Amino acid sequence: MSKSAVRLGTEPSWTFPMQGDNHFTWEYDQGRDQLLTLYQKGKEKQWDSARRIDWSLEVDPYDVLGTPENTLALYGSRQYDRLDDRARKEMRQHMAAWEFSQFLHGEQGAMICSARIVESVPDMDSKLYAATQVMDEARHAELFARFVDEKIGLRYPINPHLKALLQDALSDSRWDMPYLGMQVLIEGLALAAFGILRDRTDKPLPKQILTYIMQDEARHVAFGRLALRDYYTQLTSSEIAEREEFVIEGCYLMRDKFRMQEVWETLGFDMKESLEYMNRGPRMRAFRSLLFARIVPCVRDIGLWGPRVRKAYDDMGVLDLATSDLLKLMADDEAQAELLDRERRELEVRRDEVHRIIAAGARQN
Repeated sequence: MSKSAVRLGTEPSWTFPMQGDNHFTWEYDQGRDQLLTLYQKGKEKQWDSARRIDWSLEVDPYDVLGTPENTLALYGSRQYDRLDDRARKEMRQHMAAWEFSQFLHGEQGAMICSARIVESVPDMDSKLYAATQVMDEARHAELFARFVDEKIGLRYPINPHLKALLQDALSDSRWDMPYLGMQVLIEGLALAAFGILRDRTDKPLPKQILTYIMQDEARHVAFGRLALRDYYTQLTSSEIAEREEFVIEGCYLMRDKFRMQEVWETLGFDMKESLEYMNRGPRMRAFRSLLFARIVPCVRDIGLWGPRVRKAYDDMGVLDLATSDLLKLMADDEAQAELLDRERRELEVRRDEVHRIIAAGARQN
């Protein structure tokens, strides 16, 4: 078990009623080839976070990711300029704790949404794949909890915007809404956020964690994309409009999630000044546009691409991401995980060889 961390917030748990039907099907011999292939891949790609991750690697809780100072969200603001070196280190710890805590809470949400999909989706091929995703998300929640508690030592409660989107997705009686809320919106945003941090950090432990989780998450986004694209071709225009409204509201919630308001409150910063800089600062504008790189093309691909959705994305400044090559992004995520595995195996071989040479020299002496 993870050692305990300082935990901000006092809510020990969260409960609310779920809606919808449990759906059994007796059509065991039917399935879409792409989803069954994804299910096979989900089985083959299971891994143990206690073994695949090198937990012996040290992490500086005041510099978890090695992020350059000039890329920090508040860098250049008057609030940041007033901080001394100690306060800036504390801010770094809290920012990393908040970010990885939201990843942790999101993974628990993904685990519950995946379990709900197993119960409610009508097709056996989707049930089979979603069952593998439940295990993936359990592994991710275990992994992030250990990283936050053992390496950062500080845990934040769930962000209210993430909480609201999870409740909306799980409180809806329609079976496709946990798909849409989790597989497309939350997973899509998380995958982009993981990628940004993975590509920026030079610290080996968080790079391992993010790279290997992204290998799983690429399959999850593909799952939602395949299943919903087929289903939404069967819906009426009014039913599509309801899903598009959910997407619009969910994307605004996810955009606002990354303002880190809880961090600035905890540290006693000037809230008005901090939030205004987060909204208008050049780094956060660029960061937000990257965050939607996986969501926008997926929403377009599944058929939720009416005028209101396009206008919302235009207002957010992310409409041009619609033409992003989602398949290439996901293939790159797979390739980076495989490359990291090869590099680690090669390093282990060289390390073992050095140890053998040293041992042989000791025996000769």
